[in-house]
Amino acid sequence: MNELTSLLAEPVARLGATTVTLGQALGLGAGLFILFFLVLIIALWRSSRGRAAVAEEAAEHARDTEARMTAILQAQSEMQGRMGAIADVFGARQAELTQAIGQRLDAMTGRIGQTMADQTRSTHESLAKLQERLAVIDTAQGNIQSLAGQVVQLQAILSNKQARGAFGQARMEAIVADGLAHGAYEFQPTLSNGSRPDCLIRMPNETPSLAIDAKFPLEAWNAIRAAESADARRVAGQAFRRDIEVHIRDIADKYLIPGETQDTAFMFVPSESVFAEIHENFEAIVQRAHRSRIVIVSPSLLMLSIQVIQTILKDARMREQAHLIQGEVARLMEDVARLDERVRKLQVHFGQAGKDIDDILVSTGKVTRRSRKIEALELGGDRADPADAAADGENGVTARAAESRTGQLRLRVVDGDEA
Repeated sequence: MNELTSLLAEPVARLGATTVTLGQALGLGAGLFILFFLVLIIALWRSSRGRAAVAEEAAEHARDTEARMTAILQAQSEMQGRMGAIADVFGARQAELTQAIGQRLDAMTGRIGQTMADQTRSTHESLAKLQERLAVIDTAQGNIQSLAGQVVQLQAILSNKQARGAFGQARMEAIVADGLAHGAYEFQPTLSNGSRPDCLIRMPNETPSLAIDAKFPLEAWNAIRAAESADARRVAGQAFRRDIEVHIRDIADKYLIPGETQDTAFMFVPSESVFAEIHENFEAIVQRAHRSRIVIVSPSLLMLSIQVIQTILKDARMREQAHLIQGEVARLMEDVARLDERVRKLQVHFGQAGKDIDDILVSTGKVTRRSRKIEALELGGDRADPADAAADGENGVTARAAESRTGQLRLRVVDGDEA
């Protein structure tokens, strides 16, 4: 015991001036252990209360969760019902939509097929028309190529003086032969002075003939077209003017013969463009030709002149046949007078027949009136006989009166017919 006490009193640590013994240390440890134990008990108690509260809260939360799950399940069942109804509606609508889409697709397919058929037919027709047009274009191309060849030939003809003269002569002969009757013209005749015009038109009533020249100088004109500078063009124009004046003088000297040809001759220009260029830029040449009594004519003007000459020839032939026409007109007037006389006689016969018909109608009217009067009198006699017999029995007197009236009416009818 003493050892224990001494052991407890034995110092184990020193804190500054204070000495801590083993007993104090054990007492302090026991106090700390008791304090820790109390703190642990308090913590466990609080923990148990917290767990109870948590459990109660968990139970409450479970009940709320269960109620919510019940509401959710109920809502889910309602939603499933609604979804089923919506699925049925969607199924019906989808079937209708599928049917409508099928019908629309069928109609669209039919229209597309019809459209494709129409388009195919239209395409075939367009291709056929295109082929026809291509054929026409090929034909036109062939004609153009042929025309180009003819233009080349024409250029070759116009470049050759003799060939150009033959070309102008051919055009002039074609125009004259097409417009005048055979025998009214003559090509390449010989005049009294030995010259030979290209054409000579016979005028009516033994008047002088009309001479036509078709040899137009074209070299100077080609030089004008080929000139590149103003000086070259001026020189070519002077040469062209000089050649035309020489040609006009030759025509006037050779083809204007008093008493044999007209005092005017035609100079035929086989090109409308050359004719227009002469009248536009070479007015002096035109005036010189007029003073020389030479008329420059193009193909169109020559054709118009031929038509005028044709009219003159027709008028001359009409004047030559005037006495025959007058004789025919006189005989026609005699026939008309004879026809007028016969028509007048027929009119007299028709008038007499109409008068006779009117007289017959008057007589038939009188007869009709007389017969109506007789019928009225006879009916009146029939009605009077019973009345008179019933009244006084004088049948004989009544009958004699009726007979006397009938006889008077017959006399009147006879007198009327004779009238």
